[in-house]
Amino acid sequence: MQRFSGFSLLRRGLSGHRDWQPQWRKPEPKAAYDAIIVGGGGHGLGAAYYLAKEHNLRNVAVLEKGWIGGGNTGRNTTIIRSNYLRDESAALYDHALKMWEGLSQDLNYNVMFSQRGVMMLAHTVHDVQVFKRHVHANRANRVDNQWLTCEEARAVCPLLRTDDIRYPVLGAAFQSRGGTARHDAVAWGYARAADALGVDIIENCEVTGIRRDANGAVQALETARGLIQARKVGVCAAGHSSVILKMAGVRLPLESYPLQALVSEPVKPIFPCVVMSNTIHAYISQSDKGELVIGAGTDAYTSYTQRGGLHVTSHALEAICELFPMFRRMRMLRSWGGIVDVSPDRSPIIAKTPVPGLYVNCGWGTGGFKATPGSAHLFAWTIAHDRPHAINAPFTIERFRDGRLIDEAAAAAVAH
Repeated sequence: MQRFSGFSLLRRGLSGHRDWQPQWRKPEPKAAYDAIIVGGGGHGLGAAYYLAKEHNLRNVAVLEKGWIGGGNTGRNTTIIRSNYLRDESAALYDHALKMWEGLSQDLNYNVMFSQRGVMMLAHTVHDVQVFKRHVHANRANRVDNQWLTCEEARAVCPLLRTDDIRYPVLGAAFQSRGGTARHDAVAWGYARAADALGVDIIENCEVTGIRRDANGAVQALETARGLIQARKVGVCAAGHSSVILKMAGVRLPLESYPLQALVSEPVKPIFPCVVMSNTIHAYISQSDKGELVIGAGTDAYTSYTQRGGLHVTSHALEAICELFPMFRRMRMLRSWGGIVDVSPDRSPIIAKTPVPGLYVNCGWGTGGFKATPGSAHLFAWTIAHDRPHAINAPFTIERFRDGRLIDEAAAAAVAH
């Protein structure tokens, strides 16, 4: 990949976009591919990249109904952590976190990964018991997580107000390896790297149907840009995964909800880490541009809209202002919503489907961004080998039939 000196980057940055080269091609779809990924977010682009890089499948396409990064990849709060409770989840998310640590070097693209630490507040005796259980479970799985007293939590985040509030802070769980990354850069980095390996990235190409052959296997996709044949199809469409799988006769145990977030006007660096509260359903960090990034829990109703109820964000802001009184004078700059797909046990599905040649990566709820590189890596393995990797083997569709659930409802850190 092309590299530039500091002077060259400065010159190009001041050029008014003249002579800038597109980061990836805009190809017309071919008649057939070895594999097609449906969904141009981080999980889908990453899966295509790893199929080409590690499994030598170069005749691959990514189909995106809108534009690259226009879905949940560009509509989240960019938090990354791996301190989940269950053994299966710890292995999955820590695999992703380890890949995050080298992702900029792998893609030759700065994804702005910042390991500033993630603090999860405990406000009740029940919270304390739950988070201490998480700490012990994480240590058993060699995942870093530590319990902080109230005083230690204030030392990590001096802005935090811990007493004389509705929900006093009794302590916190803290993962120092956690942090944030730049969501747009993740999508662009994967798109550019996949394109360089020959992957066709086709935008404005909505899938409208799935054709199957006489044996029931995937044969082709009907799209807004014509019929495209492929014997392997991986679906990474977040909240719309169930809609697409239904075209092939596969019913997924998912519900889709709006999830809202908002950012403030930018200020100088003031907030040192990520702070999350499950009890009051709010979390906050500061972006590299200086904006306070604030998230809430999911709305209480199912919907495919990229917006939500005003009362949800109002409740989150009230909580943030109580925990951090100095932010009460901050003005909000913009808000947005994404569509999250929630499974019954709040854990994802990365698996083969009952339809031969059809694979699905979905059900991430509010945890999709943090898993991006690990999820994409494991999904590519599953597609290439027609069997799951050992890490994602427990995350099947059949677990909901067999009762082998991976319950992570308490690990989401906000309600979902």
